[in-house]
This record gives sequence, C-alpha cells and structure tokens, in this order.
Amino acid sequence: MSHGHTTGKRTAGWMGIHRGHQARPVERLAEWFIVGVSFSTIAVVFLIFIFVGKEALPLLLGRENSALLTEVIPAADLEKIPPAKLRAYLDLTPEQFAAMDKETLKALMEVREEALKEIPEEVRKDQDARVNTTEWRYLVLPHQWSGYDKPEYIWQPVGNIHKYNLVPLIVGSLKTTLIGLAFAVPLALGAAIYVSQLARPRVKEWVKPGIELLSGIPSVVMGTFALIVMASFFQKIFGYEVRLNAFVAGIALGLAVIPLVFSIAEDALTSVPRAYTQAALALGASKWQAAYQVVLPSALPGVFAAVVLGFGRAIGETMIVLLVCSASVMSWSIFDSARSITTTIAAEMAEAVSGGHHYRILFLLGAFLFAVTFVINLIGDVVIHRLKTQLEGKRA
Repeated sequence: MSHGHTTGKRTAGWMGIHRGHQARPVERLAEWFIVGVSFSTIAVVFLIFIFVGKEALPLLLGRENSALLTEVIPAADLEKIPPAKLRAYLDLTPEQFAAMDKETLKALMEVREEALKEIPEEVRKDQDARVNTTEWRYLVLPHQWSGYDKPEYIWQPVGNIHKYNLVPLIVGSLKTTLIGLAFAVPLALGAAIYVSQLARPRVKEWVKPGIELLSGIPSVVMGTFALIVMASFFQKIFGYEVRLNAFVAGIALGLAVIPLVFSIAEDALTSVPRAYTQAALALGASKWQAAYQVVLPSALPGVFAAVVLGFGRAIGETMIVLLVCSASVMSWSIFDSARSITTTIAAEMAEAVSGGHHYRILFLLGAFLFAVTFVINLIGDVVIHRLKTQLEGKRA
C-alpha cells in the first residue's frame, strides 16, 4: 500500500509537471502580450507629445510671422533674389521650393502682391499691422494695441490683427481649476473619512456607490445643468452681474472631480490597518479623533495622490468650461468670465488653417498643458515618496 501510494504521488506529480510544461508557452504569450501593451501605451504617449511638439516647433524657433503687412518683393525681381531668401519669403520647405519652376515661383510672388493691394487703407495705416504677434513678448507680456489706453493682455485670434496673448487663458485655467478643487477636495475627503471610518456598514453600502455614480454623468450633461440651473441659482444668491463666470464653472468642475478624489482617498483610508484605530480607541480616543489624528495622517500619501489626480482631471476638463464660460477676459475676479486652455483648443482648432500661425499657437497651448500636467504629476510623485518615507522610516 505504501509503495503504491508513493508511486501514485510520483505519477500525479509528474503529470502536474507535464501539464505545467504544456501551459508555459501560453503563459509566455500572455506575458509578452501584457509587456507589449504596456510599452505600446508608453510609446503612444511619447508619439503624441512628439507630434504636438513638432507642430509647435516653428513657433518656438521664431519662424512664424503673423504680421499683416510684410515686405513685398516685386515679381519682376525674381532673378535678383538669392534662393534662400526667396524660399523664406514664400514660406516654402526645401522640398517644395526645389519642385517649383520659375513660372510657379513668379506666380506665387504675384499672388502676394495682389493680396497686399486688397488690404484696406485704414488697416495699412494701423501701426499694429506690422507687428508679429507670435513673438514671445506679445505672447506673455501686455502690449498697448491701437485703440487701447494702456497695455493689455488680449487673446483675440480673429480680425485684422490677430492677438495671441496666452496669459488670459492661463489665468482662466487656474481660476476654474482652483475653484473646482477648493469645492471638491473638502467634500470628497470628508465623505471618504465618513464612509471608511465612521459610517455603519448599511449606510456605507448606499453612500459609496451613490457618490461614485457621479463619475458616470457625462461632462456635457454636467455642463448643461450648470449652464441652465446652477448659473441662475448662484446669480440670485450672490447677485453678481455676469451670469456665466469662472465661479459657476469651478463649482461644476468640482462636481466632476468629487468622485475621483473620493474613490482614491477612500481606498487609501480603508487600507490603513484597523489595529491603528483599535489602539487609538483603546487609549480613550473617540472615533472622530482616531479618524482625523491617526488614520488620516497614516493615509496622507494616498490622499495627496487623490488631490493630484483631481487637479489633473479639473485642468483637463473641456466641455463643462466651454458650456458655462468661454470669454477670454483677463481678470482675477472669480465672478468674471474666463476661458481655459482646453476650451480654447476645442473651440478654435476646427477654424484654424492647417500650418498657419493660429494653428501653431493652439499646438503650443497643447504642449504647454502637457508640460504642466507632467510637472505637477512629477512633483506629486516626489512628495508622495517623501510622505511615505516619513511615515514608514528609511529602509536600511
């Protein structure tokens, strides 16, 4: 019996090893597939950034000129112009310039001459008609434009003189994002602490899914609700003049951010060992004291990560801000209208001429937004690691 039992165990072990050898190729394929998907995702992110940076590169290198009145070279002087200067004048790539004969180049020069003649006389007299508004001093610094009493920050990509100052868009993005976080973070963290530490199991079963259900509401629905209901409601309460403003957009953004911050913070608070709470209660602390003085500090890295992700969600939101307020007003008042970077890209990209200076500016905004979110996430990662080190101590 003993020998037969041992033989049976050996046979079963050999069959298990044999089945394991048969399963390994499938496991390897699954592993390679997962690795491939991971690296493909990283590659796609880098390719998107390269594409955006490539489209904005001519603007960064100062190769764009949005001046309405520029030097016009007569077509009769075609033979006298050096090829490099002619190519730069016609704004052609080396390949395009090499593929054109003299007749085509002359026709392009005549087109530019005719375009200059079609510009109205009052526009020619405007001193701003010769300004290249894509230069950095016009993008970030105030300028006293014709018809204005003092230097102003103006985003106005339409009209005779295109004005591309980025400051109103940056201020608008900051206003709506910070208002949204100021509204969402306290509510989300309070709800997360209550659900994870204080609520009874039956209450938790209803409250947690109810809050997380907010994340399923589409942005366009939230924006429409803010446009029709919230804007009028808050105007009656606060009595401000501008009905659609950064304050209403920020509150609507906060409603969209609350589920994300709540879910991550609640998971972080729940993951704190129950022994911490039980020890605090055993020493005479109340449930509220244990939650705020013991559990919350222990879960601080996860809570901070929730706030960072909430910031990324708020600054990247487009539809809510687009529906509620979309006027690029340079004002620090939360009760004035505002326009965010994402709203500008979404509203104007379809109208921008491919390869034009407006087109390049919008891609520059996209690259700037990508850089800001990357830096914020990087700083957040560093802070989270430091908080973990302080809580857990340095490892030997």
